[in-house]
Amino acid sequence: MKTCNLYFSVGIITLFCMTGCQNRDSRTKAELMNIELLRGDIIMCGGKDFGDVSFATACQDSVRETFDLAISLLHSFEYEEAEKAFVKVIDADPDCVMAYWGVAMSLYPALWAPPDKEKLEKGAKILRIAASLPKTEREKDYLDAVRVYYNDWEHVDAKTRATKLANSMEALYNKYRDDTEAAIFYALTLNATADPTDKSYANQRKAGQILEPLFLEKPNHPGIAHYIIHSYDNPGLASRALSTARKYSSIAPASAHAQHMPSHIFVRLGLWGEAIQSNLNSTSSAICYAESAGFDGHWDEELHGMDYLVYAYLQEGNNAKAIEQNSYLNTIKKVYPVNFKDAYAIAAIPARIVLENKNWKNAAVLNFSPIGFPWEKFPWQSAILHFTRALGAAHLGDIQQAEKEIQALRALHKVLVDRNVPYEANQVQIQLNAAQAWLDFANGSYDSALVLMREAAEMEDNTTKHPVTPCEVLPARELLGDMLLAMHKNVDAFRAYEQDLKDHPNRLNGLYGAAVALKNQGKAGEANNYFGKLVELTGSTDTDRPEIKEAKRELLTINQTK
Repeated sequence: MKTCNLYFSVGIITLFCMTGCQNRDSRTKAELMNIELLRGDIIMCGGKDFGDVSFATACQDSVRETFDLAISLLHSFEYEEAEKAFVKVIDADPDCVMAYWGVAMSLYPALWAPPDKEKLEKGAKILRIAASLPKTEREKDYLDAVRVYYNDWEHVDAKTRATKLANSMEALYNKYRDDTEAAIFYALTLNATADPTDKSYANQRKAGQILEPLFLEKPNHPGIAHYIIHSYDNPGLASRALSTARKYSSIAPASAHAQHMPSHIFVRLGLWGEAIQSNLNSTSSAICYAESAGFDGHWDEELHGMDYLVYAYLQEGNNAKAIEQNSYLNTIKKVYPVNFKDAYAIAAIPARIVLENKNWKNAAVLNFSPIGFPWEKFPWQSAILHFTRALGAAHLGDIQQAEKEIQALRALHKVLVDRNVPYEANQVQIQLNAAQAWLDFANGSYDSALVLMREAAEMEDNTTKHPVTPCEVLPARELLGDMLLAMHKNVDAFRAYEQDLKDHPNRLNGLYGAAVALKNQGKAGEANNYFGKLVELTGSTDTDRPEIKEAKRELLTINQTK
């Protein structure tokens, strides 16, 4: 009888559990129906390889492959595809709590702009569902870590929430020292919360120290390679990431961002040929992705790659290829999504072409491409146009127009201050100082011009470059060198160029300016070292840049006199 009762009791418990699980699954599915989650086929251009990831979870074995793919996509910033992959896991295994965590992570582009209201609401909802699901202690800790970013987002600013997430990930990393993914995601948050004015790169160095040993153990992991590049994307550390940069694109060949990301290091080191190839691959992959996804417009990753591509072409003196990209940009009518990356590329590409070539006449009348774009949402990027026009007008001696453009810069700076975005406000302030400096120079106020130009250079020296751009539209210290050269202060001009070349190696105009400053001092031998670098830099490029023609003449003259 006892045995019968035991079997009866076990049966009741089993039935109760099954009923409870079914009810919970029904509630979960009903709640998920109220969230606009991304679903559909996962798009992969350039193959199906996103690297090797193995993330331990308590989910069903049947979803393991899809879950690991989702993590790989997340690590290569393929956020929409990552969300689709995590949702595919949820649909197959509604109790896979880490897939809900993955959706929340996919909505937070840590190194880009903060998510908008719609995504924050979506992330908060998905985490509320996850809170009711059974979970291991480790899974609970992962959920709690990301939840701090979405908690009270209506009242707590994005920077504070990002810092809280970094602190939570640090605790997770310290608790689970054998968890590779905890270490990798912690390194990502260190980069996301790095102080842009910290030129010791403390956060980035710490992230690199975590990631480098892991890369030796897992050389085909996309997140490790990706975040090493971000950690060392600065002048002092870039050389440490060169071998990683050359490998990352082969780790995740199906990712447009993985094809582009190595160029951050190539640009830092002045390796223009590799930067060009990296972004040709990336833009091609981005076009494939946009077409496959059916976007109503060009994907932002394509425009981002185009900005880097144009910059590298210009450093090789290849105006024809740069102009070809700008002509293509002018055919683009729509972009997806409309964001800060698109805005920066659309503004910077035409500005770079006229400014790098010192085409002041065209700079003074520059207009953006005819694309309809909500520029009022992007004051930092809009400032590029007025900065370009101001420099053009000042160099032409058009005082009235230069003053008008500077007033526009002041207005945009105020908007950014009012919006409490200090980094962007600081970038526009640097442009303001530089533009005013060249206006003062045009007015003959040379002392005040130098004071302002030095101040702009020092401000820029003390600020980290934003990853959205390969380089400032024009480096302020290089502009200082140009001003000193125009004032026949050749010794000081050379020092300015030389210092700027440490942060921006192999910049065409920096090398040329240094060569001319030395030549004007009668240091022909040293000058020809720089002229030689210029000729070597452009290689077989069919360039029309007068600086290169001059460099070749100088070298020819030296050789003839030997």
